[in-house]
Amino acid sequence: MKIATWNINGVKARIDNLTQWLKDSDPDIVCLQEIKTVDEGFPRLEIEALGYHVETHGQKGFNGVAILSKSSPFEVNRGLPGDPLDEQARFLEAAFTLSDTRILRVCCIYLPNGNPVETEKYPYKLAWMERLQTFAAERLAYEEMLILAGDYNVIPEPHDCFDPKVWENDALFLPQTREAFRRLENLGLTDAVRATTDATQFYSFWDYQAGAWPKNNGIRIDHLLLSPEAADRMTSAAIEKHVRAWEKPSDHVPVIGYFDFAA
Repeated sequence: MKIATWNINGVKARIDNLTQWLKDSDPDIVCLQEIKTVDEGFPRLEIEALGYHVETHGQKGFNGVAILSKSSPFEVNRGLPGDPLDEQARFLEAAFTLSDTRILRVCCIYLPNGNPVETEKYPYKLAWMERLQTFAAERLAYEEMLILAGDYNVIPEPHDCFDPKVWENDALFLPQTREAFRRLENLGLTDAVRATTDATQFYSFWDYQAGAWPKNNGIRIDHLLLSPEAADRMTSAAIEKHVRAWEKPSDHVPVIGYFDFAA
């Protein structure tokens, strides 16, 4: 099974790229972030025509997440628990029954950016990460196959960016951010990409500015975090970098995990 995460950076603006990629890459489950539309505005007909079930948790103009899947989930939950006043559409969970009746849970995550650090945005980011840790701990107790996939807006280690000096004061790379990410991993979660490679210059995001893409001045901020049960079934991981070179691209590219869920 092929499971992907991709910050699409506006699904309406990138619908041609998305449908082309779905045809070319043929993933089984896709987590999309920054769909930037309300649920009613999501171009579901184009996606459903390719054989995908669509679940969305949208928001007008910004944020918003979606899960596309070749089979329908039996359970869907919208919004990260822990703060009933948080109205930002950043979290969507779908649970699937595999052929042998085991359960696969996939969560689509668009973690807050947190910049500028001196504003309320950074405490919101850290609080969101704490809520995510609480949620993950509860889900891990189920001992199911769990995949937390998304744009984490976290650069985990110095070799996950082209130049750590550039990012040292950024919310994506501050010590508090990286410590919160490590606490999440220390629950028993596996970073799919780093479980398969220690390669440097292995990025998932390139800014539109300053020639970042042609210079390969990227960062790795899109992650698949796996429960032990899911990690045991992973066969490989990849970043589909070529998509960044397409016309009207997102500034992110798909990150992929391959799994053998056969008994």
